[in-house]
Amino acid sequence: MSNGLTRFLGDTPGRTALKLLVASFVVGVIMAAFNWYPVDLLYMARDFLVNLWETGFAALGRFGSYFLLGAGVVIPIFIVMRLLSLRR
Repeated sequence: MSNGLTRFLGDTPGRTALKLLVASFVVGVIMAAFNWYPVDLLYMARDFLVNLWETGFAALGRFGSYFLLGAGVVIPIFIVMRLLSLRR
């Protein structure tokens, strides 16, 4: 049982819990600094869909900028994570 759980979590349950606690704290501090709340993500998604509908799908052009903005964050994080995993 413990072996399967460890395999599922990618590490021991205690270490995984500690990592999640630290990551949650860091993300919480960052979100508090920008005055963001989880519900804001839902509001942003809803506003995007409403704007998409109201502008007659002219907002699709903004999709590209959202994509590039997100890729500017996600791609470097992915590369760093892959580089860090090579050390194992």
